Amino acid sequence: MRPPDAGAFSRETALADIILPHALPSALDGRDGLKLLSLDCFDTLLWRDTHAPSDLFGALPETTVPQRIWAEQRARNASALRRKRFEVSIDEIYRELLPNAPLDQRASAVGHELAAEALHCFAFAPTVELMREAKRRGLKVVIVSDTYLDADQLRGLIAAAAGDEVAGLIDAFFCSSVYGVSKGEGLYKHVLAETRVAPEAILHIGDNKHADVDGVAPYGVNTLHLKQFAEPTVQRLRLEAAVSAMLHPHADGVAVTHQPHRAALASAEPAITDPAEAFGFSTLGPVLHGFDRWLGDEAAALQACNGGQVHRLFLMRDGHLPRLVHEAGGTESTGHSIEISRFTAVAASFDNEEAVERYLQLELNGDLTAMMKQFLLPPSEISMVLKELPAQNKLPAFLKAIRNPARMRRIIKNSNAFADRLAQHVRGMVNPAKGDTLMLIDLGYNGTVQNAVEPVLKRLLGVEVAGRYLLLREQFRTGFDKKGLIDPTHYDANTLEALSRNVAVLEQTCTAAQGSVIDYQPDGTPIRRENSIKGRQSAIRDRIQTGCVRFVHAERDAVLRASAPDAVTMWRRTAVSVLARLMFLPMAHELALVSEFEHDVNLGVDDTVPLFDTAIAKRGLRQRGLFYMKGAERMYLPAELQGEGLSLKLALLASQRFGLALKYADFVDQTISLPVIVADGRNVTTGSVTATPTHDGYYLAPIPIDDCRFSVGLQFGQLFDWLQIESATFMPVKEFLNDAPKSGVEIAALPSLEGMEQTAPNLFRCDDEFGFMMVPPPPRQDDQPMMLAVVFRPIVAREAKPAPAARNVLLGAAA
Repeated sequence: MRPPDAGAFSRETALADIILPHALPSALDGRDGLKLLSLDCFDTLLWRDTHAPSDLFGALPETTVPQRIWAEQRARNASALRRKRFEVSIDEIYRELLPNAPLDQRASAVGHELAAEALHCFAFAPTVELMREAKRRGLKVVIVSDTYLDADQLRGLIAAAAGDEVAGLIDAFFCSSVYGVSKGEGLYKHVLAETRVAPEAILHIGDNKHADVDGVAPYGVNTLHLKQFAEPTVQRLRLEAAVSAMLHPHADGVAVTHQPHRAALASAEPAITDPAEAFGFSTLGPVLHGFDRWLGDEAAALQACNGGQVHRLFLMRDGHLPRLVHEAGGTESTGHSIEISRFTAVAASFDNEEAVERYLQLELNGDLTAMMKQFLLPPSEISMVLKELPAQNKLPAFLKAIRNPARMRRIIKNSNAFADRLAQHVRGMVNPAKGDTLMLIDLGYNGTVQNAVEPVLKRLLGVEVAGRYLLLREQFRTGFDKKGLIDPTHYDANTLEALSRNVAVLEQTCTAAQGSVIDYQPDGTPIRRENSIKGRQSAIRDRIQTGCVRFVHAERDAVLRASAPDAVTMWRRTAVSVLARLMFLPMAHELALVSEFEHDVNLGVDDTVPLFDTAIAKRGLRQRGLFYMKGAERMYLPAELQGEGLSLKLALLASQRFGLALKYADFVDQTISLPVIVADGRNVTTGSVTATPTHDGYYLAPIPIDDCRFSVGLQFGQLFDWLQIESATFMPVKEFLNDAPKSGVEIAALPSLEGMEQTAPNLFRCDDEFGFMMVPPPPRQDDQPMMLAVVFRPIVAREAKPAPAARNVLLGAAA
């Protein structure tokens, strides 16, 4: 017989000692003979809505977080010297924090900390259900906690944070500050002595394995380690806290981080097996739940200010998921899906020549065909206008054609008829009375639809209009009633711009699986263009949205709290941290879900743009470093840095969040002087070019070749035995020097090798110091100066030859 697999046994034992949060209510099942349920307090019964316990110290008045941390360290060190124990009381901590303060001032400061704890703590609902089940079975319930609070303070905190009913379920408290020892040092022997319950009749549960398993199990007590989160969730929360620190400079009286979604993640996320649903739950859920809570407050404020009825109109298509979240919240207020796209709003706005001229001013450098479609001109007329435009000076001719009096009258007439159909659509959905308020709800971020449609709705329906957005960053100050959960009232312009640049990933996961509205029937029925998004993208998006809605229910069921901090502030900071983490520090499994997503531009045309392209990004990084992004056309560029390391992502986040005016030269801290040969068919010269670092050990060597008259030899053999050559391309000098070069202007070089051998794709060996790569110029097309750009990475440097030994010369010896 083979002996049992010791490794497998230990793994099974370890798994048996772990309980996941959602399983807490059934922890007593199958455990006959228990008489006592023993629980850790913090992160088992009481949870905080901050990332780390010390983050709560930010809410203390007139005290910094480091000061509070240092005071506790000093108190523990002093206790170790005086009493040979590290456990201390909160009074001892404040004696170190305020050494010269009178007793009443210290007592007041302690009271402030307990009040802050009560505001930021809540009872974890699954743990409370377990406690109630224990009572139903006749078990006693005790709290065993490593804490600087005493029993009365801890009971008072639980009552203040979770309510008297929860505090009343607890029969006794055992606090390390009272007994002078932690669980890891033997606190549980006091529990056994005072409860007089046999160890085998006790079940202890806590979140700290060292304290709650390793420190308790040796006494013969049954133990379970509460595993709050899986490792990916731990990392995600850690990254959210890191991003929050960059976006939220600390203010007095506010916790350093806010993570009220922790309880919902712990209680429900482990049961979600679909990656798309899990993504929607963990990432979109907290963002849109916070948005919906804020919308409720805003609707109440509008009601009080304007009177009449406030109609919540979720603008399709991006308002689709916010509406689903609103409905899942179970509020009495009803939301309506209104199909007003950017195209239809603008098309309805040309009620006079000034409006037409304003649009021409804003879109002067845009696509002429798209502009004429926006003016509701028929295809035949558009084709005729384009055909008549001259090859040179098209723009003045185009403006003249649009300003033709007869055409201008048709544009205004068609727009007014369009506006009537749009207004009929709104009547068919909500039929507002005069004086009512239409609250337009959208993700944001400029409020372009509201800018165009508000005057139309006011004129035709006699209503008030207010725009409420998840993210608001106006390009110009319209003076309209606009607010955002995330807006200039709470965040600086650089932060808003950084978030706005990458909002496409949010838009494409929130939108409805339908084409954008382009017109309306006379009765207001929307006419949509064909949906240009792939079916697979829509299927993934549906599952993501299912997960987001699931979060709303889980959050409601996971938390019991008797008091709370400013909920809007808490959820706003949470939404920003979660959203910015997704935008700048996405995780691999998240990107796998949206890797094939496309973004449709919603301008009445069928154009789509990929969200990101890692292959293009890798080449761009090696050629231009992080600055390749300035010329990129994709919509979710930080995702392209996946696999390139955290430092590069943080550099991008810091640069955009703080608006750092950095140039490529600022990233160059070392260079390579690369010997080159330049020949024009008659003359040959030698020299060197300076190669600068780009990314991942690659260097860029730029060599001017004038108007394609020079061949260039790159003498790699003088410097390297082995190297990689990523690319060798020609481009106009003006494009090379441009921060945002045009795509498609590069010409691939056709080099030849002398004394060099290609041993693998992009990998080259130089035979000796005379090896070089010769690059002839491309065919000459015009007189514009051209540049050869060679991207390479050194692998093995050539060892310098030792200098010849000096000879001893005896001057005058022969004489």
